[in-house]
Amino acid sequence: MPSPSQSQRIVTHDVPAPESFTDAFAAVARLEELYNAACDFLVRSFSEQATSALAPDTRFRAFYPEVRLHTTSHAQTDTRLSFGHVAGPGSYSTTITRPDLFRHYLTQQIGLLVQNHAVPVEIGFSQTPIPVHFAVSGRDITVPQEGAMAYPLRDVFDVPDLTTTNDAIVNGLGYIHEDGTLPLAAFTAQRIDYSLARLTHYTATDPAHFQNHVLFTNYQFYVEEFEAYARRMLDDPESGYTSFVGPGNTEIFDSESEIDRPAKLPQMPTYHLKRKNGSGVTLVNIGVGPSNAKTATDHIAVLRPHAWLMVGHCAGLRNSQRLGDFVLAHAYLREDKVLDDDLPIWVPVPPLAEIQIALEAAVADVTELEGFELKRIMRTGTVASFDNRNWELREHSGPVLRLSQSRAIALDMESATIAANGFRFRVPYGTLLCVSDKPLHGELKLPGMATEFYTTQVSRHLLIGIRAMERLRDMPIARIHSRKLRSFDETAFL
Repeated sequence: MPSPSQSQRIVTHDVPAPESFTDAFAAVARLEELYNAACDFLVRSFSEQATSALAPDTRFRAFYPEVRLHTTSHAQTDTRLSFGHVAGPGSYSTTITRPDLFRHYLTQQIGLLVQNHAVPVEIGFSQTPIPVHFAVSGRDITVPQEGAMAYPLRDVFDVPDLTTTNDAIVNGLGYIHEDGTLPLAAFTAQRIDYSLARLTHYTATDPAHFQNHVLFTNYQFYVEEFEAYARRMLDDPESGYTSFVGPGNTEIFDSESEIDRPAKLPQMPTYHLKRKNGSGVTLVNIGVGPSNAKTATDHIAVLRPHAWLMVGHCAGLRNSQRLGDFVLAHAYLREDKVLDDDLPIWVPVPPLAEIQIALEAAVADVTELEGFELKRIMRTGTVASFDNRNWELREHSGPVLRLSQSRAIALDMESATIAANGFRFRVPYGTLLCVSDKPLHGELKLPGMATEFYTTQVSRHLLIGIRAMERLRDMPIARIHSRKLRSFDETAFL
């Protein structure tokens, strides 16, 4: 926690004693009440001080609310569940932000804790300050950049502190809170707030629009098809889809409405086909490269989606493949390099049966092929992800030998990153690629060839991705969130 100067007094909001709850709905309502009170205090204080010519001799501080659990029992919970319980006796806690955004999620997770351990949770204020930038977010108030005010902002208000905003919990580094409690959740409130701000910046859509099923692509063609599909669904009252949102937060509710398109698209244009309780589909055009793939998944992970899939293009590595064929990844050769420090290269990234089955079934549904006939257009195997888009221009003996030894059947720049970050963040992941060129066999992605490929294949490929997500949506949450993704001493929250 940042320390004020010795001569500076600290003014804060009312901090009532923690309360115990066995009702998850009431617990979340209390979290919202506390969070709103803290943010209201910071917004009011900032508004009053923003125009002051002199720095006050006061620091204004508000705190995140928190959830605490204390259990003394070694009683074993339902071992089929990969979440919803702590590993053993002890005290556990997590700070909470935006309980309005995470209301459904928090109700579910707190309810499981109370049910599985037969003890109440404790709701109160933590000792973790809320940075003023995050408190005023979404309230039509802008915190000016450093130097724009008459005095340093950090002298009076708490600001984001990256030394306490990290991935130590999900990276399994033995994280313990300052008060000695173990983590209940994979992310602290500061880490979540940081990612929510980044998502708004990179995608130009509010995090509240994100759905629980996320498709990643690396071509704008998929966006156009996604919008066309969304408009058809909005015309179908049986589809369950309620609205479509694009960059700039323009939301339409019927197929005839126009979408106001921003003059400049964000770095990762994002589109949301919404359903009740976030059960729709979000499409993110991450562009090309593992760095973008890591950036997007680093931040979307805090929303705790139920699955994310890569539906992009790849180089086919086998002569038997044809342009337009599909590749279902069941292993990854990780040469993207962007996650090596967070997830060592020796860590296996296993295929998830539920995802694999959903993708294969979706291919069969859309192509109307099955069994042995399906092998004509789809191969299952290792996908290699490189960090060099022009890998073909290097001397071939080294790369091609590794590709052969790994049994790779396709190569791209994003799939292994998305899968590895899914593994790291405990988000179910999968990959279905479409072969757009065969550089080892003389079929390069040239303009004429590419145009024909995009015209005939993009719509079908995207539809397969959506169909797979719809299958996953119908699965029980305890089934889709596999125990393969959980470590020894895992956090209770999903």
